[in-house]
Amino acid sequence: MRPQAVTERIGVMGGAFDPPHLAHRALAESALRDLGLSELRIFPTGQAWHKSTGLSPAADRLAMTHLAFAHLPGVVVDDAELRRPGPTYTLDTLQALGQARPQARLFLVIGADQARSFERWHGWQDILQLATLAVAEREPTAGQWHNPAWGTIEHLRMPLSDLSATEIRHRCRSGLPIDTLVPPGVGDYIAQHGLYADHS
Repeated sequence: MRPQAVTERIGVMGGAFDPPHLAHRALAESALRDLGLSELRIFPTGQAWHKSTGLSPAADRLAMTHLAFAHLPGVVVDDAELRRPGPTYTLDTLQALGQARPQARLFLVIGADQARSFERWHGWQDILQLATLAVAEREPTAGQWHNPAWGTIEHLRMPLSDLSATEIRHRCRSGLPIDTLVPPGVGDYIAQHGLYADHS
């Protein structure tokens, strides 16, 4: 049987997005630009296997994710992981997407912090059979992701940033402004729904 020709280049980007912030959006923009994607699918995680603390309600994280990535051409926010029962694994998401879009080449878009722990991910070797890793690199760490076991790696150039969802939640609890740290609409949503007032 002849292999099917690749007709699409689809990026896959997951995260808790609790809340989504400008570094997340910058990563999406870099992936769209540097990988020549026909589509970038954003997956808010469901029951995160690697997080010891609880996440905000799925409906809130999904709504904020829609706001954060609005108006980026080619981006699709996908709630598949939120609907899936049990722990969320990237491997399951890639398998399902590969079956649904067999003519697509898949790219798993991850940040440098995720890359450092990649070999602790569930089924990481199988993930590499399904998708090409696309790792965000900030200038001082540029070129460090050359693990032969990972095969071909795409490199996404990112500006230096120490922005984190943890810091944003802390600022919310402290009553500090976050409007310059999150995409338009996200800060208003957090304020209107009283998110992060009582939990980290």
